[in-house]
Amino acid sequence: MIPAPLAVITLVFTIATGSATITPPAPMSAQQKNAAMQPLVRSATECIANSVADDPRFLATVRADISDLIVDSIPPCVTRLQAMIDACDRYYGVGSGEAFFVGPYLDILPRAVGEWLAQPSH
Repeated sequence: MIPAPLAVITLVFTIATGSATITPPAPMSAQQKNAAMQPLVRSATECIANSVADDPRFLATVRADISDLIVDSIPPCVTRLQAMIDACDRYYGVGSGEAFFVGPYLDILPRAVGEWLAQPSH
C-alpha cells in the first residue's frame, strides 16, 4: 500500500516528467531485462536514501515513519527516476515504467530506504 504522501508525489512526478519517445531495444530475455534495470533501480533508490539521510529532519524522525522525508527527496532524484521509468518502458513496453513506479517500486521504497539507512556505513 502506498502511503498517501507518496501517492500525491506520484501524480506530481507523472505530470512533471511527461512521457518520452521510446525506442524499442533488440529482443532481450527476461533475465537480461532485469539485469539492465537493476542498476537504474539501485541508483534511484540510493539517491532517495541519500537525500533522506542528508535531511536535517532525519535524526528527529522515527525510522519507521520516513514517508514525508521520502516524498521530499523525490525532486532532487527526478533524473534518476525518469531514467528508470524510461528504461522500463523500453524493455517492457510503453506505460510499464509508470506502472512499475507507482506500483511495485513505491510499494517497496520505504522498506528499501529504511534498509539502506540501517547499513553500518550510513
